[in-house]
Formats: sequence, C-alpha cells, structure tokens
Amino acid sequence: MASFRQGRLDEVSRLCVGILQQDARHFAALHLLGLVALQSGDAARALQFMRESIAINPQQPDVHLNIGNALVRLGNLEAALTSCDAALALKPDFIQAWSNRGNVLRDLRRHEQALDSYARALTLQPSAAIHINRGNALFKLGRIDDALASYDEALLLAPQDVDAQFNRGNAQLKLGRWADALASYEAVVALNPKFAKGHHYRGIALRRLQRPEEALASFGHALAIDANYRDARCGLANALRDLGRFTESLSAYDAVLQFDPNSLEALSNRARVLLSLNRPQEAAQCLERLFQVDPEVAPGYNFALGNLLHARLLCCEWRDYQATSQAIMQSVLAGERSTLPPLFIAMSDSPAAQLQCARDFVEDNWAAGDRASVSGARARHEKLRIAYVSADFREHPVAQLMAGIFEAHDRDRFETVAISLRPQDGSATAKRIRDAFSRFVDVTANTDAEAASLMRELQVDIAVDLTGYTDGFRPGIFARRAAPIQVNYLGYPGTLAASYMDYIIADRVVIPEADQAFYTEQVVYLPDCYQPNDAGRAIAEHPPTREYCGLPEAGFVFCCFNNQYKIQPPLFDVWMRLLQSIDGSVLWLSKRSDTVTHNLRREALARGVSPERLIFAPRMPALNDHLARYGLADLFLDTLPFNAHTTASDALWAGLPVLTCRGNAFAGRVAASLLTTVGLPELITATLQEYAARAFALAQRPAELAQLHARLEVNRGTSALFDTRRLCRHLEAAYTLMWERAQRGAAPEGFSVPRTS
Repeated sequence: MASFRQGRLDEVSRLCVGILQQDARHFAALHLLGLVALQSGDAARALQFMRESIAINPQQPDVHLNIGNALVRLGNLEAALTSCDAALALKPDFIQAWSNRGNVLRDLRRHEQALDSYARALTLQPSAAIHINRGNALFKLGRIDDALASYDEALLLAPQDVDAQFNRGNAQLKLGRWADALASYEAVVALNPKFAKGHHYRGIALRRLQRPEEALASFGHALAIDANYRDARCGLANALRDLGRFTESLSAYDAVLQFDPNSLEALSNRARVLLSLNRPQEAAQCLERLFQVDPEVAPGYNFALGNLLHARLLCCEWRDYQATSQAIMQSVLAGERSTLPPLFIAMSDSPAAQLQCARDFVEDNWAAGDRASVSGARARHEKLRIAYVSADFREHPVAQLMAGIFEAHDRDRFETVAISLRPQDGSATAKRIRDAFSRFVDVTANTDAEAASLMRELQVDIAVDLTGYTDGFRPGIFARRAAPIQVNYLGYPGTLAASYMDYIIADRVVIPEADQAFYTEQVVYLPDCYQPNDAGRAIAEHPPTREYCGLPEAGFVFCCFNNQYKIQPPLFDVWMRLLQSIDGSVLWLSKRSDTVTHNLRREALARGVSPERLIFAPRMPALNDHLARYGLADLFLDTLPFNAHTTASDALWAGLPVLTCRGNAFAGRVAASLLTTVGLPELITATLQEYAARAFALAQRPAELAQLHARLEVNRGTSALFDTRRLCRHLEAAYTLMWERAQRGAAPEGFSVPRTS
C-alpha cells in the first residue's frame, strides 16, 4: 500500500504477486492488483482482479465501488450503477459511493436521480467536487441559475478550484451575463495560465462584449498553448470576422478545415464570410458541403438553411428552390432556427411567420441581459431630441430616401442627432447627411452598452432605428433602452418583435389594421405613404440612347432594376411567358455579376426564351444618370414577395410606371403604397395571374400606357409621395404625439397622424 501511494506500480505488482503465491485467496492483494491495472489503463484486467477479490470476500464496499469505476471505463454504466448500489448496501454513509452513483446517473442522462445522489453525499460531508458535479447535472437540466449557485458553493469551499471557476463562467455565459462570465474566465487563466480552454472561453465572453481585438488575443493565447485546439482556431476566425478582416478570417477558417474538414462551425461561418465578400457562389458551395457532412443538424446550424437559399438567390441559382423554401417555412413555424429574419422576409409572404421568425431571433439574443431603466420624464432641453440610428449614413438606399427628411426638420422645435453604426464612406451623400444633423456621433468602435449609455447621456428623447435587422444592425443598443421612446422605421420592412421597440411607423397599405396583431410594436399610421423620398434628386438632362444601353429601338422594354435575390422562379416564369407572348419585347435587368447574367439567361432558355432578350444594365456611378435611363423603358415590373422599395420610387420619380402584385406582408405591399399615393392604383394587382394579364394588356395598348406615363408626369410634381417637407411634418407630428403620451405616463399606443398640407 505504501508503494501504491508513492506511485511505484511495478513494485506493487511484484509484492502482490508474492503475497498471492503464499495465499491465493488474499482478497486485499487481488484488489490492489486491480487498482494497479486500473491506474495503468487496463480496465478489463482490473475488473477481473476485483471480481476475484469480491468472490472471496463480498463484504468489501470499496471493492464494489472500484468495480463500478472499472465498468465506467468500459462503458457499462448500468452495471456500474449496480456496483455503486452494492457498495452503499454495505456502507450507507459511503460518501464516495453516493458521489460516484450521481456521476454514473449523470452519464446515463438521468439527471434528476443524479441530483438525489449528490444531495445525499453533501449531507454527509460538503465537498467542492460534489458541488461541481451537482452543478453540471443542473446545467444539463437547464436549471442554470441553480447550477451557478452550486458552483458558487464549490468556490466557498475551494476558492482556487479551476473547474468550479470555469463552470461558473459557463453558467454566466449561458445566462447572458457576459461581464460576469469574463470575470470568471479571468480568474481561471490567473489560476492556471496554461489552461487553453480558459483562454478560449475568455475570448468567447469578450466577443459577446463586443471586444473583438481582445478576443482575438485570447484565442491566440489558447492556440499558443494547444496549436491543435480546433475551437480556438474557429474563435480566432470569428474574431477576425467581427473586426471586418474578412480575407484573414477566410484564411483562418480554411486552416480549421485543413485540420478538420467536417467542422460545422468553420463551414457555416466561412460561408458567412464569403457572403460578406460578395462571393455567394462559393458560399453556396460551402453550405452544400455542410449539408453533406451532417444533413440532420445542418439546417439549423448558424441559420445554414436560410443562408443557403440566400446565397443561391444572390446567384439566381434556383436548384431545389421550392423544397428549400418550404423547409424553411416549416422550420420557422415549428420554432426552429433555420434562417435570419432579414433573409426570411425575402422569401416569405406571411406576416405571421415573419413575426415568429423575428420573435425567436430576439428571444435567442436579446431576451435577457443588460436592460437599463430610462425614465420618460422630460429631460432638461427645450427641443424634442430625436436620434436617428443607422448603419447607412453613406451611399445607400436608406440614406437617399432620408437625406431630405434630415434637412427638412424644424430646427426651432426639434434637435436631431445621428448615431452612426459604422464609418461613413466619404461620398457626397455622406457629407450631405452629416451636415444635416445638429450632432453626428460615430459609435462604430463602441459596444452596444457604451452606445446606449452615450445616447442616455445625450438625453435623447426618441431613438429611431433606421436599420432594423439589415446589414450592420445593432439591436443590443435598443435592448438596453437607449431612449425613453424607441421607434422602428424604414430600414426593415417588418416587425422587430422586440418588447423594447415601442412603435413602428407605417401606412394603412403596408400594414392594414387587420394585420396589427403581427407586429409587437404599436402602429403609427402616416396619412400618405410611409416611405420618404428626396424631392431634390436630379435627373440627368441628357439620357443615354437605347442603342447605347443595348436596347432595341422599337421593341417593348420591360424593366426591373431590383436586387437579384428578389427575382425568384414563380415571378420569373410570368416574365418569360410575357416575353414569349409579346414579339420583340425584352427584359432589362441590373447587371450584378457574370454568374447572375449566365444563370438568368440559362433559366430563360430553359423556358423557351432566347437568352439575348435579357439585357443587363451595368451600375452607373452617378445617380442622376441612372435615373435618366429609366426613361428608355416602357414598364417597370415589380417583384414578389419582396417588392421594389427605393427602386420603385426611383422609377416613379423618373416617370416610369410600376406594375406591382400586392403581397400579404409589409415587404410585399410597399409598391402598392407608393402607387396609391402617386395616384396610379390601377397598376396594383392582387394575383400573379392578374399581374401577368395587366402587363400583357399594357404592352398591347400603347395609348393606355401613354396615358399612365402622362398622369405620372403630372402627379409626381403634386403628389404627397415626393413632398419631402410634408412627410417630415407628419413624422414630426408623430414624434410629438408619442412624446406627449409618454409625458402623461401612458403606455405606447397606436394612432393615426392627422394630415397636413
């Protein structure tokens, strides 16, 4: 026994063999030989010695316990549980047996029974190790707060216990308490600087706290300790992605995949980086590999199914479109996480399903955490202070729509603050926007908590989110109550499904009263179209010729300059039937990439249409030149389920009628709102069949189409749609009514803004 305690296992074996040569029934020597075998990694041989010992003397609780340990090593958990029970039958106060029994039950996933065993052990004697194991069982049961309390008990008994501190951090991470988790992991790496997992999880907490530079260093420390630590390699790549260092991030994911070609995390996140680099074809291929690796897990892994459909739509690659769309819809309705809300609104025409998707997204990310309380009491400033929060104060559709609004605000009554979520691009639009605000604050380098705190320090009365869930989104700022009143407007055509957003600004076309149940925000109705337009946009005086743009001189030109992901097979089928039925007609689309051009022409050919009848317009550097070329087309064909928004406004401003099919959800009703306001309601259809028939009729009736062109030419100069100042007055009235209601202590409630001239 002395030799065993000193780790001299060869000496132990020699002595025990000698004892057994003198007394073959020496059960203690047999047990000791079993322990030597177990410690040497030979569990089967250990089991043989111990069973011989117990056959000679069954009244040995410690031998029964060690038989259980050997059985655990051999994977026979049920038999191990029986051995623990045998030990306890002989010695009911055997602490280690109760503890081991709990561990076996935990491994059997019988966590509730495991808790009973740990409780018995702890009543006999408090132990840090048992508290840790109890916490682990509670964690598995989803009782995270109780698990955290158990880890805290362990730390009271053993303040230097690395496992207790590490598991404590994991529980805090699970609860969304990022700062507390970071403190725990800091303690872990202080106690054991060579613990690679401690550095890795410290990096995870830092990423959650939006401190990517420090996270990058922490993942680097983990890899310096263990160069083969795959999760840390992924963490490093993730931090690089957070920093916008996409090329480096891509290389880092490639390094992970060289080490582990089947890493779901690396495959899914590599695809996301490729999408950020505008390489959707490669992203789709990466996601297809993910589905090959694990078809069961893949759909809900980092929203892979939605990302796959989106990547393919960006390429106009429609393989398995119907099946993939249906699978996404079914998964969303089942509460599964297969797609992100902004991707879902591009393929869903159901406001109820969009609400479900957004609500799940909020629940996963911002349902808990750091929520500051902001009083609705009047701050000490004379003017109502409005903060517009956006990632798009640059050359971007939202900026183009809102620039005139920012300039038109009544400076005597309102003070406007820009909260920019990323740097401006140096464009003329960016400068114009910066000049329009009383104060311009760039929070790119600030965490969500810091940005929200800054807005509270600025005493913002109403914060207007112009980004929603689109690119560059930062809902964490609003989740921390950056302002007493928070408004969803323009950037995201749907509900954010967040309890911390008070209002959504809309009109009665995009959100009919019957659909208010699909919005968690209170609906504020503007009297005209909700979408602003900048009446100051210039149109080039000398438009290009049809010949210059590659268009036929005499043929009918259908036009759609929408983003390519909005072009989907059901609508494309309608377009191709139109081209087949109207001799000499062409379809004029935006040129996005050679891949898109090739795929759409291939799809046209598959539908019996000559590929040359699809003509692609390259991007024009100047907006006024782009607007001017709309005059070369005869009719703009809208998309569904995601309409043209800014693009439809551009077409109407340039004098080109827009034909739309009104959808069921916000994103599919915007063009109908625009047409209603500009006085062309006859261009709104209710079904794709009606849409196709109307397009065909207009192509065959040049006089009727000319009348529409003429009416649009008159109306665009008088309609509320292009009256920027009028819409600004309506927005100001909405903000004032919101604030007055808050001053009375009333909860947010929807209302209609009175019409002004």
